[in-house]
Amino acid sequence: MFYKMKKSTIYVLALILVAKLIPTIVLAQGNPVPFAYNIKAEDLKKHLTFLASDSLKGRNTGSAEQKVAANYIADHFKKVGLAPVQGSYFQKVGLVNRSWSNVLFSARGKNYEYMNQFMATALAPVAANSKLSAVFAGFGVEQGAYTDFSQLKAKGAIVMAFEGEAKDESGNYVLSGTKDPSVFGKGDGWKEKLKRAQAAGAKGLILISSKSEKDFANDMRQRQIMMKRFSNERMVFTDEAALANEAPVLIVSAVVAAEILGTTEAELLAFKSDLVRQKKSISSKFKPALINLTIERTEKPVDTYNVVGFLEGTDKKEEVIVITAHYDHIGVSKDGKINNGANDDGSGTVTVMQVAEAFGRAAAAGNKPRRSILFMTVTGEEKGLLGSEYYSNHPLFPLENTVCDLNIDMTGRRDEGHEGKPDYIYVIGSDKLSSQLHDVLLEQNKNHMGLDLDFTFNDPNDPNRFYYRSDHYNFAKKKIPVAFFFNGVHEDYHQPTDDVEKIDFDQVQKIGRLVFYMAWDITNRNERLKVDSNKP
Repeated sequence: MFYKMKKSTIYVLALILVAKLIPTIVLAQGNPVPFAYNIKAEDLKKHLTFLASDSLKGRNTGSAEQKVAANYIADHFKKVGLAPVQGSYFQKVGLVNRSWSNVLFSARGKNYEYMNQFMATALAPVAANSKLSAVFAGFGVEQGAYTDFSQLKAKGAIVMAFEGEAKDESGNYVLSGTKDPSVFGKGDGWKEKLKRAQAAGAKGLILISSKSEKDFANDMRQRQIMMKRFSNERMVFTDEAALANEAPVLIVSAVVAAEILGTTEAELLAFKSDLVRQKKSISSKFKPALINLTIERTEKPVDTYNVVGFLEGTDKKEEVIVITAHYDHIGVSKDGKINNGANDDGSGTVTVMQVAEAFGRAAAAGNKPRRSILFMTVTGEEKGLLGSEYYSNHPLFPLENTVCDLNIDMTGRRDEGHEGKPDYIYVIGSDKLSSQLHDVLLEQNKNHMGLDLDFTFNDPNDPNRFYYRSDHYNFAKKKIPVAFFFNGVHEDYHQPTDDVEKIDFDQVQKIGRLVFYMAWDITNRNERLKVDSNKP
């Protein structure tokens, strides 16, 4: 019947339909500038003066003072019009505190002291005075011509293996044939070695450090300093507290390894050179050694939360943009000094709070975003990005509906390379998964802020590896586009001197407004950001 309608009737109906749509389109794509001005230096300073005050004692994860900070942030979210998620502004993060009360290791009648002769990459309980056979497995690799476990009698034993993997004389890794390491040679390559050892029935792993005796001793001294400043407790997820596959992974120098194996450092390193030169596993003369091992552990639940505030969108509300910062810091040093963490990451936390207020005011004025926005300050970043990892494994909204994460960590200070240059920001990761997200960054900065965008740390070969060191990375691992905003490190990083007085709030304001403009664009565009990049 529709094809018989008069053209005039069709025209009138079309006008009515357009008229109904116009308010939604106009409201969703209104002028963001007046609302961006709600992100003000004086408000940022007011919030940070409280969150980074001595009374909050450095907001250590799970502390009573961190709960005060969490309530302060949640109250702000509520005040500016954000809604709770699933009835709450808090997402409980299931964590336990592990501490190691007794770590003892001996072999061939000699005792080795923890953090003096050996370190640990991972610890797991071992019954007192357990007698274990230590069996040598070369590089501990099972790939290509390296078949280190094929003839190894590892059942019930602890495997000893060289750290890393073989490199030839030209600097290429033997397994990959390139400058890029295989899974065994990466920073967490020990996990792959442990998997192979456990598959062979082993109860743990002893890595032989590739560093010189002097450098290995320096590493231990640095760890000792950190342990003196802070507790030896380690936080892990509750649902990982009793994993069947956890096992100790100890690290010793080549000197100590030679003592355990009943040989000399020179002979041990000569064998390592043979493994590299021959590019395959070869038999060794090193016989299994008997070691005594004790590792005692205590566990205590941690009461801590991610703080969330939700702004529901309009016609595309099922799609969610996430804006994050971490609100925890490192607490009080063992010497009693408070680490207030004004820059790390009080600056990012108050920025999220003020961007939330800007969007809340826009929504109250009838300018609700088309897509939804989750504002989230996460816990446990200083303990290993735990709050954001927990969210990525227990999302409040489906990850497949999560458009991107904009993460802010440490703004309002300047590093050595930018002294006297306040209008800059390092941006990391914006092009790694979505070219469109990177384009939004460039466009919104050009149109509104004019900041100097520094992509130095976006280089995959950046030795600092900042891309992997803040909360955005747990979203990136799930193939969700990310952009990380960061002003660099400075002499007060993780020091009691990281105080409010040193923050340039005009700089924080500018970065907050840039994040706001980007989020406004992303929430209101017709098409969702495409995941079209796969850069390292």
